Amino acid sequence: MPNPKRRHSSTRRDKRRSHDFIVAPQLTVCSHCGAAILPHRICPECGYYRGKQAIEISGSEL
Repeated sequence: MPNPKRRHSSTRRDKRRSHDFIVAPQLTVCSHCGAAILPHRICPECGYYRGKQAIEISGSEL
């Protein structure tokens, strides 16, 4: 198996790694309760999705 003949420069290495970073998730606001949620997902606070109740949330809150 062939090996590299020359070392890659730090600039070349860093250009390759320029997209390897962690991105914070984009949050939206629930239209029913106003909680911060991930887009296209049921709200874990109230159970609504696109203005309709999708799941029933139990009332056992701390």
